[in-house]
Amino acid sequence: MKLNVNGADVDVDDRFATSPLLWVLRDVLELTGTKYGCGIGFCAACTVLIDGRNTKSCQTPAETAVGKAITTVEGVSGLVVEAVRDAWRRGNVVQCGYCQPGQTLAATALLTADPSPDDAAIGSWMNGNLCRCGTYPRIRKAIGEASEALATAWSLPENSATKRSGSG
Repeated sequence: MKLNVNGADVDVDDRFATSPLLWVLRDVLELTGTKYGCGIGFCAACTVLIDGRNTKSCQTPAETAVGKAITTVEGVSGLVVEAVRDAWRRGNVVQCGYCQPGQTLAATALLTADPSPDDAAIGSWMNGNLCRCGTYPRIRKAIGEASEALATAWSLPENSATKRSGSG
């Protein structure tokens, strides 16, 4: 089967078709940024983006991602994720860091879908991503700050068309 991972087409043996995408990414393609957490879709440490939507890869058979764009923490790029990463750094969000690939991708998907979420929307969207260290207040605050930074960047006339499309 052919998967599109981080913008590149990769061939994966059909025997992995029903395997969770998490294990195909980690064990077959050696993209270990996607983390194994609980294995039952509860913690979202395994979050990847499939066609831009945050998806729990431990619950996603690899074959269901054929013909779709899979983005892992290693391959995500663009203005939105850069704003998220910068806000994470400025807000000292990361403690142990294990959940952060999933948290970062979920926040990126949120701000792509809703560039100006209020605190309730942030809480609702991020509710499925567990953080054992309890940095939830810092995560929520950083998402709000990333949203504000994006609004400022998008208001610049010379770059607004490129930045709104997610490139650049």
